Amino acid sequence: MARFEYFAPTSIEEVIRLLQEHGKEAKVLAGGTDLLVFMRDGRVKPRWVIDLTRVEGWAYLTETEEGGVRIGAMTTLREIEISPLLQARYTALVQGAREVGSVQIRNRATLGGNLCTSSPAADTPPSLLTFDATVRLRGPAGERLVALSEFFTGPGENVLQPAEVLVEVLLPPLPPRTGSHYLKLSTRRALDLAFVGVAARVTLAEEGETLAEVRLGLGAVAPTPRRVEAVEELLRGQPLTEETLARAAKVAQAAVQPITDVRASAEYRRAMVGVLTKRALQRAYAAAQNQA
Repeated sequence: MARFEYFAPTSIEEVIRLLQEHGKEAKVLAGGTDLLVFMRDGRVKPRWVIDLTRVEGWAYLTETEEGGVRIGAMTTLREIEISPLLQARYTALVQGAREVGSVQIRNRATLGGNLCTSSPAADTPPSLLTFDATVRLRGPAGERLVALSEFFTGPGENVLQPAEVLVEVLLPPLPPRTGSHYLKLSTRRALDLAFVGVAARVTLAEEGETLAEVRLGLGAVAPTPRRVEAVEELLRGQPLTEETLARAAKVAQAAVQPITDVRASAEYRRAMVGVLTKRALQRAYAAAQNQA
């Protein structure tokens, strides 16, 4: 590992100042579960490492007055996994967090780090996309809100500007009769990257049968995690039947851009998008029925 200089700021303002001073040769360290591996392997060689763990007030998970949730960027994936509030309402996010590494890793890994690494195969973005999540960014010019659907720009890339940091994830309130589910396909059942990830959220109409609202989020099958709005439009106002599920699966398969790598072929990934789309929608639908 290349030598570097280490900083341990105690405020977000100090983090931003250090990033301004040291530019692209500085890297921020949240949980370290990605950055330290990249540094060990020589993939990144920062001259300055800015440790965020001493910044107070950056790790929290609270309900808003409107019934949504605010999650600080330094909140660990383990805290998300065991949160009763998220388990009851934002189930797919809990399931996605649970798929990351081991318990030991989840006790270090942070939600902000998982998003800012911007891996197409990350487990939390597909679920967050189905919940219409927004991220709060802060930098020298102040704060701005960005829809998560617009945050990722490519593999390992996002809209963060120089000296800008992600400080918070916001989840809006969910309508009644809403259920969600996340499914991950990987070679091993734990400690492995997804080669397909599918999250679904459905809201039932008042009569409890047709779909008033649908969200579908995919991971590991395109340059960025993405929503499939064509599927959402197809299913809105429809009952969830074998016919509509089959049509939704085909539309989802047509929307992806999978690659062939050491984990899976593009053809297999595309086929499994169809299978997991149907399963995730069925399980989200069942969860919504339980909420009715």
